[in-house]
Amino acid sequence: MLFSLFKKNKEEKKRGGQYLSLKVREVVKETPDAVSIYFEQPEPYLEYQPGQFLTLILEVNGKEERRSYSLCTSPYLDPHPGITVKRIDGGVVSNFLNENIKPGKTIEVMKPLGHFTTDFHSKNKNHFIMIAGGSGITPIIGIGKSVLVNEPQSKVTLIYCNRSEDQIIFDQQIQDLTKKYEGRFEVVHILSQPSEEWSGFKGRLNESVIEDVLKTKHYSEAEKELYFLCGPEGLMEASVEALLKMDVSHDSIHRESFYTSSSDEAEEAAKEKSEGQTALTREVSINLEGETYTFEVPPGKTILEAGLDEGHDMPYSCQSGLCTACRGRLTSGEVSMEQDAGLSENEKKEGYILCCVSHPTSEDVKVDIG
Repeated sequence: MLFSLFKKNKEEKKRGGQYLSLKVREVVKETPDAVSIYFEQPEPYLEYQPGQFLTLILEVNGKEERRSYSLCTSPYLDPHPGITVKRIDGGVVSNFLNENIKPGKTIEVMKPLGHFTTDFHSKNKNHFIMIAGGSGITPIIGIGKSVLVNEPQSKVTLIYCNRSEDQIIFDQQIQDLTKKYEGRFEVVHILSQPSEEWSGFKGRLNESVIEDVLKTKHYSEAEKELYFLCGPEGLMEASVEALLKMDVSHDSIHRESFYTSSSDEAEEAAKEKSEGQTALTREVSINLEGETYTFEVPPGKTILEAGLDEGHDMPYSCQSGLCTACRGRLTSGEVSMEQDAGLSENEKKEGYILCCVSHPTSEDVKVDIG
């Protein structure tokens, strides 16, 4: 999973307990544009939930870069945790990882984060409908495998969209799962630019295709139907719209966003609005791993930006309000957030904010981080 770059100052900092180092065990070429990187298990073992992500901290061209990638593995089935990285045009880190990472390399990471996951129980009898586009398969495959191994009465239907046959990440793994869990795991591939030999669905995912698939793959004995979506924003929006038209409950739909859906114009408008509300320099206190730090946040800067400028090792990854690595609980005062897509409704009610997009709008702002 990939998030946008945020420049951190270069001052050497002592890392907190949210960081660890992982040694690369194996690098697997999945497609011409994607590799999976598997890590040795640290001591103690890395604890994570399927669907979560790791934030990698790398030095590229003499500068620290951070990117977040979804775990493609299941803690219940796979002995070694792994991520999958798809090359992005002009992507500093994605290209570096595809070209340079070899077994034996040690990479600093933040401990697993993310809420795109679910609980499992052997008595569950559910139908998981999973819609993935391109590299959006990464968290989906981890969740799907976890369902199959933990819930013998549940079924997984995967709708997987790609451009062409050679772009299908985990193609062999998906085929193996189909054979191993015959009748419980089914996949429907949809290709927008397939070869002439392709006999499956062609074109782009739409309401008609989703409806046809769900009719033919219906699981009549299911107690619940749960929908997990991950991929390009357009694909997810179209999928949600189609599912809602089919009377699927909004609460049953779970989605993971790799990029903010806002246009440049919308982002600029949100920024201008935020700056208008935060025209004063305000003092903010953060509690970071038991230590309290107080600093000023000037107009136009977020709490995270100001904290990093002061040399505080605040956790972060994306600086776009999606990944939740910078999440903290507001215990006093008020803030304005430019983007809160990464927070659930319950988290918002409990007072959680995202420091990377938060501006103080009152005095006595206090935030508890980790």
